[in-house]
Amino acid sequence: MAKVLAFDVYGTLIDTHGVVAELEQRLAGQDRSDLAPEFSRRWRDKQLEYSFRRGLMGAYADFSRCTREALEFTDRALQTRFSETDKDHLMGVYARLPAFPEASAALERLAGAGVRSVAFSNGSREAVEGLLTQAGIRERFETVVSVDEVKRFKPDPAVYAHLRYRLESEPGDTWLISSNPFDVIGARHAGLHAAWVRRIPDAPFDPWGIEPDITVADLDALAERLG
Repeated sequence: MAKVLAFDVYGTLIDTHGVVAELEQRLAGQDRSDLAPEFSRRWRDKQLEYSFRRGLMGAYADFSRCTREALEFTDRALQTRFSETDKDHLMGVYARLPAFPEASAALERLAGAGVRSVAFSNGSREAVEGLLTQAGIRERFETVVSVDEVKRFKPDPAVYAHLRYRLESEPGDTWLISSNPFDVIGARHAGLHAAWVRRIPDAPFDPWGIEPDITVADLDALAERLG
């Protein structure tokens, strides 16, 4: 039985591509609405890249800044010419992204089995609290642990050490739950257990020789394994 499950937020609990419908509307005026999925993918990839680069540089900035700068870059790269008003609106949508459909019921099942759950994110505590609240799942978590508390980003080992410090847990009693392979590898490298939520069925895992303890298709399957 897992002692405590630390859930990654963006991409694991919350669908970062929930912004696609809004992008389609914003791009319709340019007759480029079909570009929305590609824009969403590039925005997310660049957001993570910027957090990694800032971590390596020792130049930490709030995750929302990485998100805004990634939006700016993607707008330039795809020549979508969004206005500042458009960008402000898209950032607002990003703060209200939906939870994955199965998240609420799966978390309820885990809580019913007596499993401790916390949210563990690169996002600031304020941003994550707001995101989980509007998605209707905040009450499923004992607390929110943000990397902002140590001014570093996943997969820095200090972030996972901070998680254990906050939870007062031993590495072997702590599970990371994430859809992001870099996060899973970071947690395993730090001595934690980790479950990979493989939301894209044919997605490959990074061939680093560090594997997740378990792989599941979604949070329902996770509840079956660890609930």
